[in-house]
Amino acid sequence: MTAIESSAFSLTEEQRAIRSAIDELCEPFDNDYWRACDAAGEYPEKFVDTLYETGWMGMLVPEEYGGGGADIRDAAVVLEQLERNGCHAGAARAGMYTMGALLRHGNDEQKQRFLPKIASGELRLQSFGITEPDAGSDTTRIRTFAQREGDEYVVNGNKIFISRIQHSDLLLLLTRTKKREDATKPSDGFTVLLVDLRKAIEDGTIRATPIKTMVNHETNELAIENLRVPVENRIGEEHKGFKVILSGMNSERIIVTSEYIGAGFHLIDRAVQYANERHVFGRPIGMNQGVQFPIAQAYANLQAASLMRWRAAEMYAAGENPRFEVNGAKLLASQALWQAAQAAFDTFGGYAAAEEYGIERKWREARLPSTAPISNNIVLAGIAHATLGLPKSY
Repeated sequence: MTAIESSAFSLTEEQRAIRSAIDELCEPFDNDYWRACDAAGEYPEKFVDTLYETGWMGMLVPEEYGGGGADIRDAAVVLEQLERNGCHAGAARAGMYTMGALLRHGNDEQKQRFLPKIASGELRLQSFGITEPDAGSDTTRIRTFAQREGDEYVVNGNKIFISRIQHSDLLLLLTRTKKREDATKPSDGFTVLLVDLRKAIEDGTIRATPIKTMVNHETNELAIENLRVPVENRIGEEHKGFKVILSGMNSERIIVTSEYIGAGFHLIDRAVQYANERHVFGRPIGMNQGVQFPIAQAYANLQAASLMRWRAAEMYAAGENPRFEVNGAKLLASQALWQAAQAAFDTFGGYAAAEEYGIERKWREARLPSTAPISNNIVLAGIAHATLGLPKSY
């Protein structure tokens, strides 16, 4: 069990039980397990398989399709607690919420065809393809194109930083079906397709090239050549796919924010314990304000981010559109996580760089959230433009 309690804001008894269940699930996946995965450059198969086998990955699928029927607040508890235990939840999280596009915009036949198998883990939908090499954060400029030919779309293009391709059966793919210059506005002309990824890899219409990164989080560049996707696998209306993708962003932000908060509290936990145990000059280093203050500041900021996260989750669960709240929570949580990582690294001193302590791994993992899945600068620009009404800067 973790030593320092994060804000239990309005948690139900069932959600407290979820915390305890996740603590138990994480016991075999200690620092030695994650060190071994990192050393071998291996995806944490056993960890992810356990999440599927115990039903957590299908918890957001409605009960009528065989899922857990949980809401986003329950999922937030799971993601936070996985990270509180030192696990790397980013390896699995997309398998929990990517099906939301299908749930919100798919037709009845598609839901019946896919959701029960996603809920059971028979089909894994862990990958979605949006980002492209020449588009970056400006999604309206992607060029992967799906040409309609009878009952199929023929897709050609490239994607980059597409994760878990080797561990997913399906791919949620954002394409253009109308060129940007021919669209009424930049966000028109997009179509979302659900791709049989295993078949596409096998027949060579999708070629995945792994990208080695600073975090053991498998990601890839995709070359898509004459990929044929049945029209019956289109999610939502043709040319209206941008809103399909955007509709999933709120849930993604709440999920990743919960992950960051859990990781931050894990680092605070470790720093406090070490600061109390480590003695230099005849006293615990935690007695020094130079050690105390960065830890305390990070803790306060994590608690503030947590409260905004719960507010966003409540609004989302009530059917509202918490655009500012989800993005503000992501911004604050990623900043607080990095503060916690820096404080923990400084507290451990030279030992922080030693793999056996697990600090350097969590420190590396803590840097990426400021940039992905959305840059904090883009979040700030969005708050300035959409919330405060300042002139658009781009």
